Amino acid sequence: MSFTDRELLARIIQCEAGGEGETGMRAVATTIMNRVNCADGEYARVSQGGSIRNIIFQKGQFDCATETLGGKYNSQNIYNMSPEQIHFQVADWAISGNKINEVGDCLWYMNPFTSNCPSTFPYNGTGTLHTKVNKHCFYRPTESYYST
Repeated sequence: MSFTDRELLARIIQCEAGGEGETGMRAVATTIMNRVNCADGEYARVSQGGSIRNIIFQKGQFDCATETLGGKYNSQNIYNMSPEQIHFQVADWAISGNKINEVGDCLWYMNPFTSNCPSTFPYNGTGTLHTKVNKHCFYRPTESYYST
């Protein structure tokens, strides 16, 4: 089954941040759309001028975009999601160019499953800690990102 970009974004929002409330979902949506609209580096090449689909399905980026993790079935994936109105509203909000100011230009987020956020993520040094929204830590690009 082929989903529209809107539905893919709603599904990944639900899967990645469904338990984080509307602010958490908007923060994740902001980060995903920052990648889609990135003018430089790896995500500019992956999005090929604004492809939500390319960003979501870039290998190794979102656990929710794969059905297999560590050789085992991943039941929490976008194909098993049933987005509700709130997920579509957040997707529409993000696609329209809106952003959560606290997240700014962040390109990464992660849930450390602890109260502390690592100072860099990804661990190759391309992102530096910017803020934490609910359980997710958000990272903005460092200068080294732009040479990726």
